[in-house]
Amino acid sequence: METGGPKFRRRKADRPAEIVEAALAVFAEKGFAAAKLDDIAARAGVSKGAVYLYFETKEDIFRAVVDQALAPNITAVRAMIAAHPGPLADLLRGVAAHLGHVIETTPIGGVLKMVVGEARNFPEIARVWHDDLVVHALGAMTGAITAAQARGEVKPGDPRAFALQTVAPVLMAVLWRETFVPVGAEPFDVPALLRQHVETLLTGLLLEDARP
Repeated sequence: METGGPKFRRRKADRPAEIVEAALAVFAEKGFAAAKLDDIAARAGVSKGAVYLYFETKEDIFRAVVDQALAPNITAVRAMIAAHPGPLADLLRGVAAHLGHVIETTPIGGVLKMVVGEARNFPEIARVWHDDLVVHALGAMTGAITAAQARGEVKPGDPRAFALQTVAPVLMAVLWRETFVPVGAEPFDVPALLRQHVETLLTGLLLEDARP
């Protein structure tokens, strides 16, 4: 009995995280509108009532998915940027490798497709995605490019626009995989695509003296 009690308490404490993990998979597979709390509960191995113990609405579950399952990936990128003051070329290669791994090993692509496809009907999910993920990722990259401009590495120009140019192919690669590959389009090797993108980008982004 003594071992059973703590084990049960640990299991109960794990339930919110298990619900979030299940919701991540269900959102990626079915989208926001089609995802049902029954689906999430079944995937998590709990009752629908148990879901309501921790989350009042599907929107609340989505916020938890972003904050607990997806935002840590952006936090990792921000940490990479903060710990790497230069040169920019090495930083971009490292970030591209990290993002390629995340895209290949998590359902983030399906959730991104969901946000893009359903934002008009469910603007709150777009707001959460923007405020909790996009702003921080784009801001960190903008800061890194601004610093590189100050060091004389990067050409003059709007650093925020440069940051968007840096990440845009990541989004396109994900949407291609999630939208067109399921209907027969030839897939891309996403990590290889991102490596090639970085090398192409650096040619136009860096001043000649700063090119590796």
